[in-house]
Amino acid sequence: MAGLVIGPVPGWAHAIIVSAQPAAGASVSGPDVDLAFTFNVRVDPQRSKLTLTGPDGSNSDIVIVADDSPAVLAGHLTGLKPGAYSVRWQVLATDGHITRGDVAFTVLP
Repeated sequence: MAGLVIGPVPGWAHAIIVSAQPAAGASVSGPDVDLAFTFNVRVDPQRSKLTLTGPDGSNSDIVIVADDSPAVLAGHLTGLKPGAYSVRWQVLATDGHITRGDVAFTVLP
């Protein structure tokens, strides 16, 4: 019988968001808001996406800006009016899997 060796396996973890700016449920001052989503693994910014949903239900793509960390997707929003917003993130991680989620926040008047 061939031996079976059980040991550490390479990191095949999906990308999980570990921190968000603004934080989920946060209230922030506008009209300009910086975004930074940090993940537990390196993500591919060219194959990842950030989408903003505004208080009126409209969607717009967010330009991803360069960050020093390969585990961060960052962006900058301008001209936001008061109300409830949500950023939908979709990332391609180093394990080749796509994960996604939403971070909701409110812009104060």
